[in-house]
Amino acid sequence: MSTINANQPALENSETPEVAVESAQPAVDASNAEANGAATATVSEIVPVAASSDATPSAPESDTSDNEDFDMDFASILAGFEESHKSEINENELVKGRVVKITDQVVVIDVGYKSEGIVPINEFKEGDQIVVKPGDEIDVFVKQLENNEGYVELSRADAIRMQTWDQIEKASRDAVTLKGRVTDRIKGGLRVDIGGIQAFLPGSQVDVRPVRNLDSFRNKEIEVRVLKVNKKRGNIVLSRKVVLEESINLLKDQTFKDLEEGIIKDGQVKNITEYGAFVDLGGIDGLLHITDMSWGRIQNPNELFKVGETIQVKILKFDRDKERVSLGYKQLIPDPWATTVERYPVGTRVNGKVASVTDYGAFIELEPGVEGLVHVTEMSWSKRVKHPSKLVGVGQEVEAVVLEVDQNSRRISLGIKQIEINPWDTINERYGIGTRVKGRVRNLTDFGAFVEIEDGIDGLVHVSDISWTKRIKHPSEALKKNQEVEAVITAIDIDGRRLSLSIKDLEPNAWDRFFDTHRLGDVVTGKVTRFANFGAFVELEDGIEGLCHVSELSEQHVDKPEDAVKVGQKSQFKILKMDREARKIGLSARAVGKDEPIIEVRNYSSSDTGMAGLFEVADFNRGDDSSKN
Repeated sequence: MSTINANQPALENSETPEVAVESAQPAVDASNAEANGAATATVSEIVPVAASSDATPSAPESDTSDNEDFDMDFASILAGFEESHKSEINENELVKGRVVKITDQVVVIDVGYKSEGIVPINEFKEGDQIVVKPGDEIDVFVKQLENNEGYVELSRADAIRMQTWDQIEKASRDAVTLKGRVTDRIKGGLRVDIGGIQAFLPGSQVDVRPVRNLDSFRNKEIEVRVLKVNKKRGNIVLSRKVVLEESINLLKDQTFKDLEEGIIKDGQVKNITEYGAFVDLGGIDGLLHITDMSWGRIQNPNELFKVGETIQVKILKFDRDKERVSLGYKQLIPDPWATTVERYPVGTRVNGKVASVTDYGAFIELEPGVEGLVHVTEMSWSKRVKHPSKLVGVGQEVEAVVLEVDQNSRRISLGIKQIEINPWDTINERYGIGTRVKGRVRNLTDFGAFVEIEDGIDGLVHVSDISWTKRIKHPSEALKKNQEVEAVITAIDIDGRRLSLSIKDLEPNAWDRFFDTHRLGDVVTGKVTRFANFGAFVELEDGIEGLCHVSELSEQHVDKPEDAVKVGQKSQFKILKMDREARKIGLSARAVGKDEPIIEVRNYSSSDTGMAGLFEVADFNRGDDSSKN
C-alpha cells in the first residue's frame, strides 16, 4: 500500500490509479487518524471506499472534467488531513508525548504532530540502563518541527532543564527547599547541580559557622534555598545556611523545653578547640570545658573526642536568657578523690607514671584522675637537684612514698627519696665531733662556705672559722667554689640537718699559743697598724693584736694617738693586761724600761670588731695624777 503526500502530481485521464482499497473500510476522519497516532496517511484513510463489494473499483469516466474534479477533491481531502494532524505545537516549547518505539540510536515519540518526534537514546540512559519504555508519557522540548528526515526533533534533557528552571523560580518565590549535588569547589564557594542546572553556593552560605574545608562537600547531596535567580543570565544563588538555621531553630525550641540542669543528654561533638569541645544538643551548642572532660590530666581534647562523635553529657549550668550551656563528661563517673584518704594512707609506697615536670617538682599519676606532687626537695637525699627533669622524665614509671593527703584540696604529697635510707640518720656512725673531713666547696655566702663532704651531707664553715689570724670579711677572700678543702667537724645537728665545720681548727690556736708563752709585764715588739680616738692598735704577731691606750703612748700628755706614733712604726710595749677568753691584750709604751708594778686596769669596752676582737681602753687607773704635780 503506497503513501501519498500533498505534492503528488495529478493522474492522467486514461489511467486508473493503482490504489489498493480495503473492503468494507469505513472512511477515516482526521480525528481518528490522530487518535491512532499515524505518522503518514494511506489512501484508504483519505478516499471513501466504493459501496460495491467487488474488489475492483469502477472505471472512471473518460470526461476530463471528472478527472479534474477528482484531483481537486483528493488534494482538498489530503490538505484537510494534514491540517487536522497539526497540534498547536511550536518550536522551543514544552509538549507531552508518548513513547512509540525505542531503537539503538533514538526513542520515537508521538507528540500529536503529522510526523513523529525523535530523541537521542542517551538522554534516557542512566549509566547503561534505559529509563523509559514504550507507552510511557513524558515531557519533551520541541527543538525543530521537521528535520531533514521529516521527523520532529525533540529533547528530553532540555525539557527537564526547562521544568527545573520553573521549579527553581517557583522555589524562589515560595521559599521552598530544593535538593542539589555539589559538583565542584570554585572561587568563593561551591558549584551545585540542581536537575542539570548549575547554581552557585557562596562559602558564607554553606553553614551556620565558617567552614574551613569546602572540599569536604564534593559529591554530597545537600538541601538549599534559592536566594536569587535570573533565568535570562542563567544565574542562581543558593543558601544552605538558611535551611540549617530553620532546622536549628525548630530543634532549639524543643530543646529549650526539655533542658534542665543536672539531666544527662546525648549530643554530637560539633567542634574541638584547645580549651574544650562544643557539643550540639539539638539546636543549642553547649561547651564541654577541658577541665570537665576527665578526672585525669588531658593535654588536648582531641585525646578523648572526635568531631561528629555522639556522646553523653551532663548539664552543669544552663542560662536560658544568654543561651549558654556548660556541660560535664567526667561527672558521669564517680570522683576518684572521694576515697583517696582510705586508699592512699600516709607512708604507703605507691607506683605511678610521671605526668608532667615543672620547675618545682614532678606530678605523678597514681590512677586516672589522681596525681601526686613530688617536690624537688623530696627527690633525693644526696644529689643537688637543680631541676626535676635531671632525675625524672614524662612517662617514666617511678616508686614513691605518700607523705600527705589533702582530700579537700585534692592534693597528695609524695617523696621519692624516702624509698632510700636517709644518710643523716646514720651520720653518727660515720662522723663525730673533731673528725677531720675532706670536701668540695659547693657554695659561698656572705656568712660562710658550704662544703659537701658526701652526697647529701653539707657542712658550714662560718667566716669566723676560716682562719685564726687573718681578718676575713667574706669567705671568697680565702676560698673558691669547687675548691677541695679539709676541715674539722665542730658540731652535728641531726634533727636540723646541720653540720658545723672549721678550717682554722686544723692548726693550733695562735691566741692560745701567745697566751701560753707570754706573761704580764713582758716587753714585746709590735707594729702600729691603725688608730682609734682612744689609742693605737699594735700587731704583735701574725694575726695577734693589742691595744695601747692614748695615755700609755708617752710620758707626755697626748690628745691624739697620731701625735705620739705613726702607722707602721715599730716600738716596744709592755704587756699590761691579758684576757684569754676575750682575746684582749693591753699594752703600754710609756712603761717600757721602768721597774714599776703592773696596776690592774679597768675593764675594756670594745666597739671595734677586728680580727683579734679588739677593744677600747677607757682609762688606766694609775693613781692620782694630781699628787704628782
